[in-house]
Amino acid sequence: MITRLLLAAIVAGLIAGALISVVQVVKVTPLILAAEAYEAPAGDIPAHTHSQGESVGDGHQHDSAAWAPEVGIERLAFTVLTNIVTGAGFGLLLAAAIAFRGLRTTWREGVIWGISGYLAFSLLPSLGLPPELPGMSSGDLGARQTWWLTAVSASAAGLALIAFASNWALRALGLIVLLIPHAIGAPPPYDFTNDVPAEMVAQFVTASLVTTALFWAVLGALTGHFVGRGFEESAAA
Repeated sequence: MITRLLLAAIVAGLIAGALISVVQVVKVTPLILAAEAYEAPAGDIPAHTHSQGESVGDGHQHDSAAWAPEVGIERLAFTVLTNIVTGAGFGLLLAAAIAFRGLRTTWREGVIWGISGYLAFSLLPSLGLPPELPGMSSGDLGARQTWWLTAVSASAAGLALIAFASNWALRALGLIVLLIPHAIGAPPPYDFTNDVPAEMVAQFVTASLVTTALFWAVLGALTGHFVGRGFEESAAA
């Protein structure tokens, strides 16, 4: 059963990662390429960090002077590889959560799990740290990563309490836990001036969040379907 569970999660992640890469190439990548024209030279101090924006994970930041794949086939290949690996990892997390609550799932229950993952890993943390384009000002990398991890952990714990707690007191506690990182506030950027046009930023944030939502919905549906089938086949055997 464990082998079937792991295989189901990995296959779901591979498919979801590959499918979402197609959407990113059409909707997200062109905005990143256009915004790179506004990015500061590598020697500028401070070296602002920005989101690569071409993976469906947490939007980790990287220094503008760091190595990056060449535009074209090399960049596309790394994007697809990143999405597939990320999909497999998140698929394993979803499968573990589903196994903890019960293995009798369908793709419909899987979508609900996927939406929960989207809220915890993407939408709620983005309220403090929205997706960023190259050339946008941002704050200290370590502080931002710490806040993001805190927001994800609090979001997951809060949502779990709200969804699964047996009384309203615990559900209220879950809401409080969920709001704590936002009450503290995300680390501010070094400055609030950006050369990137506001319209481009808005399009990128929307495209990134919608693309990530699609990824989680597909991942959840596939994980729920494959895990449910694996459970039924094991029970029949």
